[in-house]
Amino acid sequence: MKIIRSVNLMTKSVLAQKAARRSVGFVPTMGALHEGHLSLIRKARLDNDIVAVSIFVNPAQFGPKEDLKKYPRPVNKDISLCRKAGVDFLFYPRSQEIYPEGFKTYVTVEGLSSLLCGRIRAGHFRGVATVVLKFFNIVRPDTVYFGQKDFQQVVIIKRMVSDLNIPVKIKVMPIIREGTGLALSSRNIYLNKEEKKATLAIPKALNLANILIKGGLRDSKRLISRIKMIIEKEKKVRIDYVAIVKEDDLTPVNKITGKCVIALAVCVGKTRLIDNMAVKA
Repeated sequence: MKIIRSVNLMTKSVLAQKAARRSVGFVPTMGALHEGHLSLIRKARLDNDIVAVSIFVNPAQFGPKEDLKKYPRPVNKDISLCRKAGVDFLFYPRSQEIYPEGFKTYVTVEGLSSLLCGRIRAGHFRGVATVVLKFFNIVRPDTVYFGQKDFQQVVIIKRMVSDLNIPVKIKVMPIIREGTGLALSSRNIYLNKEEKKATLAIPKALNLANILIKGGLRDSKRLISRIKMIIEKEKKVRIDYVAIVKEDDLTPVNKITGKCVIALAVCVGKTRLIDNMAVKA
């Protein structure tokens, strides 16, 4: 595995592989790798000749009161995991490589970026779209792998790729969960024992909603009410939002008639968690 910190060297290295007609799969991450990330890397390894992974804690997607400074950065562990997973190129740039002095250009996917998490995290998805587009241009992948847990991010990236005619294929892989049902996240390490127990309300609420839908309940307001009722029983959990939306454009639905996504965000203590579940009438 080759560890690369330079933008120019990363591009040069990948272009040499593509000149030899080797396919390139790419998994962008912020590090603190867990089984969710590794599932993406393994899929990329199966699909492609070359696998590239990036580790970059992107300052542009953190608000002034968010956890940029304390975001976990177990670099040595991440490098070891990537090596064991068969990664060919680990792109680990310094912040000044990605945002050099005088950087002025940002990408905003209008409309989609101001919904759901975008209502609470102003500017977050501008930072996400900008860095992802930069990485697409630097790494030049054929296929990029994202997890379904970051559902809104995936919708936004897909729209950016379509609108800007970016020659890359997006593959979305299932959410990987702990044995308790909690979606894996790098931020789960912030949770203490009591908070971890309180998070059980999240998968419990989503699973109940899915059962109710299969049983014939279609009204979104009633479903959201039932979800909130379960989560709000846990005093350590505060709901940011619960929504039922179309899977392709985040449009809220009043009645479930086809494929939809139940999306939610909560705060458990000082830790903000997101989760979602695809459902179908």
